[in-house]
Amino acid sequence: MQTEHEEIRRNLKYLRLLARDYPSQAAAASEIISTQALLKLPKGTEHFMSDLHGENEAFVHILNSASGVIREKVDQVLGQGVPPETRAELATLIYYPAEKLPQLKAKQPTEAALEDWYSQTLFRLIDICRLVSSKHTRNYVRSCLPSSCGYILDELLHAHFEDHDKDLYYGQIVGSIIENGRAERFITRLCELIKRLAVDKLHIVGDLFDRGPRPDIILDLLLRHHSVDIQWGNHDVVWMGAAAGSPICCATVLKTTLAYHNHGMIEDSYGINLRHLQRMADQYYGRDDLTIWMPHTDAARGPYTEGMLYRCAVMHKAISIILFKLECAVIDRNPDFQMQGRDFLRRIHWDRGTVDIGGREYPLRDTSFPTVDPADPAALNEDEQMVVERLVASFRQSARLQQHVRFLYAKGSVYHIENGNLLYHGAVPMTAAGDFAAERFEGRLYAGRALMDYCDQRARLGYYAPEDSPARRSGQDFLWYLWCGKLSPLFGRSAMTTFERLYVADPAAHVEVKDPYYTWYNEESVCRRILAEFGLPGSCHIINGHVPVQEKNGESPIKGGGRLIVIDGGFCRAYHDKTGIAGYTLTYSSRDMSLRTHQPFISAEKAITENIDIVSRENILEQENRRVLVEDVDEGEVLREKVHDLKQLVAAYQLGWIKETAIEDRVW
Repeated sequence: MQTEHEEIRRNLKYLRLLARDYPSQAAAASEIISTQALLKLPKGTEHFMSDLHGENEAFVHILNSASGVIREKVDQVLGQGVPPETRAELATLIYYPAEKLPQLKAKQPTEAALEDWYSQTLFRLIDICRLVSSKHTRNYVRSCLPSSCGYILDELLHAHFEDHDKDLYYGQIVGSIIENGRAERFITRLCELIKRLAVDKLHIVGDLFDRGPRPDIILDLLLRHHSVDIQWGNHDVVWMGAAAGSPICCATVLKTTLAYHNHGMIEDSYGINLRHLQRMADQYYGRDDLTIWMPHTDAARGPYTEGMLYRCAVMHKAISIILFKLECAVIDRNPDFQMQGRDFLRRIHWDRGTVDIGGREYPLRDTSFPTVDPADPAALNEDEQMVVERLVASFRQSARLQQHVRFLYAKGSVYHIENGNLLYHGAVPMTAAGDFAAERFEGRLYAGRALMDYCDQRARLGYYAPEDSPARRSGQDFLWYLWCGKLSPLFGRSAMTTFERLYVADPAAHVEVKDPYYTWYNEESVCRRILAEFGLPGSCHIINGHVPVQEKNGESPIKGGGRLIVIDGGFCRAYHDKTGIAGYTLTYSSRDMSLRTHQPFISAEKAITENIDIVSRENILEQENRRVLVEDVDEGEVLREKVHDLKQLVAAYQLGWIKETAIEDRVW
């Protein structure tokens, strides 16, 4: 007892702050009771996605369907007695209520038929909503309800339809909803509530940007999501650097965007002004052969006119040469990056039209360099300097981009640990001998978890350090290093062979050697050692993205004896031919952890009009012997600490060390 009193006395400053929220013994005791009850609820479902790469339509569908979880709930509630077409139609309505509802209304031949359909649909949605709300407290469900109709939905969700005395009451509520023209609003609200309650937490394991057309739509949806965390990918950090005002990151972002003909998104969605780049590109490269600079195109997103392709290609070449000049300067001022030898503009033999790469001389596919001074190849000319300054200003002034990047910093990190899962996008860099690879930065060696923590810190300095400070400038360079550095845990390859792929025909020059991590992660003992490095037992899991799993060649996403799961199966359309699938996602519920394998998504239009879902295959990785409860996961530990603190507060009230400021009638 003496020890307990001593602990309470040590914590009095904190307990007095806690007393502001619980100003009496009764209030604290009530919170203890409700918190302890929460511990016995089943854990919420977690949903893991990776490598979205701007594929907004596929992302929206998988998000809305919760990788098939919603359809499973529809089938469970409606049962096999309801035709599959009807169940598919209801699932589509839940996914896309605003778009599907008008179509379903139009199918009803009479006003009476429409009212019957409204009634049947409302009762079915209520049943599904009751099922997905079973993991949550009534108070939590209430907090998710819209204020305009929350009371009515609360009544319906907690109705006991077997109670015949209230059968007429609940029937009258539904009837009144229809009679007063509110059926569509209530159907829409129920659909949104089902999606909200079906998934407790969303984890995005990196690479929201590049290749696909609309990463901005994905980020807008994530901004509105009730609970999400993000592990940065290398495609994310270079956008973060561009938003921070890094010239090399701005050039990198534009080069990738133009290579995939997505500059319309840059201009229209983020308001980045490309007029000066276009003008300079036409001036210097307008008469060049632009064959190798033509963008990757997708017939499904066409058609493309010759003028569209020319405009993209000429800017692609102009910004690429600016990028290669900026790389020389960044490599010069950051010897820690160990990228000496990749300043390729200085390694061109101008008289022979060749370039030295790794000690070998290769002919150049394009020998037109009108803005490059052979005496000083890294120097920007006046026009290029002006373009860079205007682009940097445009990136920094884009309010929408800044909002998205601040969100990435607020919700993101290099790695994340939750409920026994270690999440990171790329790799924990390793040596050929299987040790954690060490790299020297600022005079100190970092490896394993320490390297990941260091990278996270430097990435934040690049955006948040004071303007014009050395920490901010070097942090912006580091964001570019995280994009392409050989020991970047977000990249995990020997080099980003951008120059080589453009200028050298020989495929031998294009090879990007994977970090030894991607061999060692097949070994269970190594995966267990990685988990131990991050303070986790060997029974936990690593969830990884970044490298597409080539399922069509027999590769498995499950590595290291089941300790590591790769969930990049080619979400991006550009990878579908290589992987044979369209991505993996993972769900972790109170009953099991399951890997979902998805086939290519056709289009949102077909999904809505024809009720076509993504064809998915479920693989149960681990089945729990009993339902996992809140008390078994990280949230349970937080709640137990809360109960402990509240019990100390009650004791402090009883000892008279803290005075009650609100007195209830009931004596506890």
